[in-house]
Amino acid sequence: MLSEDLHNMVCTIKNAILESQLRAVKAVNAEQLSLYYGIGQYVSANSRKGFWGTGAIDAISEQLRKELPGLRGFSATSIKKMRSFYEEWHEVINKSSAVAVNLGTTDKSLTVDSEIDTKVLLVDNPTAVAVDFNLSDFLSLGFSHHIEIINKTTSTSERVFYIHQAIQNRWSKYTLRTQLEADVYHHQGTLPNNFTKAISDTRSALKAIEMFKDEYLLDYINVEELGERDKEDIDERVIEQAIIHNIKKFIMTFGRDFTFVGNQYHLEVFGVDHFSDLLFFNRELNALVCVELKRGDFKASYLGQLTTYLRLLDDQVRKPHENPSIGIVLCKSANKEYVEYVIQDYDKPMGVATYRTLNDMPEKLRKALPDVEELKKLL
Repeated sequence: MLSEDLHNMVCTIKNAILESQLRAVKAVNAEQLSLYYGIGQYVSANSRKGFWGTGAIDAISEQLRKELPGLRGFSATSIKKMRSFYEEWHEVINKSSAVAVNLGTTDKSLTVDSEIDTKVLLVDNPTAVAVDFNLSDFLSLGFSHHIEIINKTTSTSERVFYIHQAIQNRWSKYTLRTQLEADVYHHQGTLPNNFTKAISDTRSALKAIEMFKDEYLLDYINVEELGERDKEDIDERVIEQAIIHNIKKFIMTFGRDFTFVGNQYHLEVFGVDHFSDLLFFNRELNALVCVELKRGDFKASYLGQLTTYLRLLDDQVRKPHENPSIGIVLCKSANKEYVEYVIQDYDKPMGVATYRTLNDMPEKLRKALPDVEELKKLL
C-alpha cells in the first residue's frame, strides 16, 4: 500500500507523462495536417485549372506507392480529400495575417516543379484567423475528423463548433459522426427552460442553457425490436431499459462531463416512495441532473412531478458544496411555446427536450446505419 506522499508523487509524474504524450500527438497531428493542406493546395491548383488530365490523381497515387513502398494514406481518394480539405478552409486560413506571412508564393500558379509548402499552418503565433476560430483546436483534430465535418456541414460556423466540441470532449470519429447526424449545432441552447429565473448565478444559468439540447437522437432505440407488443403499448420503462443498456452512448449523446448515478432512483418522504427515471451528476454544472422519460406528448403535469423529485434530491441527496439539482423532461414531442409559457411558474431549474428513435429516422438514413448483428460480431 503506497503512502499518501508516494501516491501524490506517482500522480504528479504520471500527469507529466500524459501531458507530454498529448503534446507529442498534437505536434505530429499538426505536421500531418499542414502536409495534407499543402498537398491539397498543390493538387487543387493543378487539377482544377491546371494542365492535369483525367486520371492524373490516380496515376500519382499509384506511382507514390511504387516509389515509397509501404506508404499509407495516399490513395487517390485520400488525395482528393486533401484537396477538399484545402479548398474548404483556405479562405478562412488566409484571413490571418500571421499565416499569410508564411504563404510565400502560394498565390502564384503552381507548376510541377514548384515546391509544396508543408508549413503553411505551422505559424509561431496560432491566433484566431476568423471569428471564434482557433488554429490550435484546428491543428489538434485528426484529418479523418476534419473530413467527417467537411462532408456533413455547410458553414464555417458549424465546422468551428464541431472542431471545438470534438477537442473539448475528446470525441472519437464515430462519436463525432453521431453528433453530426443529430445536428447538435442547430439544437444547442434552444431547450425550453426556466434556468435564468431558477438559477441565481447568471454564469451557472448560461452554462446550463449551453449544456442541454432541445432534441436528442437515440438511434440505438428501435421500437420494432423491443417486443411483439403494439407500438402504443411501449411505455417509459421499456425506453428506459434500452437507454440503460446503452448508457455510454446516452451519456455521449447527452453531453460532456456526465456521470451516471442510477435509474429508478429511490426517494422517500413521509412514507411516500418516489422513483426518478434517470439520475446523473454533471461535473461542469456541479449539480445532480434528474431526467424523466415520457413516451408521448409533453404535459404540464410532468413539471409538477419533476419539481417533487428535485425538492427531494436537494433535501436528501445533494452535497453542501453542490449546486441545486436540475431536471429535464425527455418526451416524444413538445410545443416549445407552450412549454416556455408554463415552465416559468416553477422555481426549480427545469427544461423540456424531445427525442427521436431509430424508427423516426428517414428510411434512407436507417438503411445507411450498420446492422445491429454486424456490430455485435465486430465487438
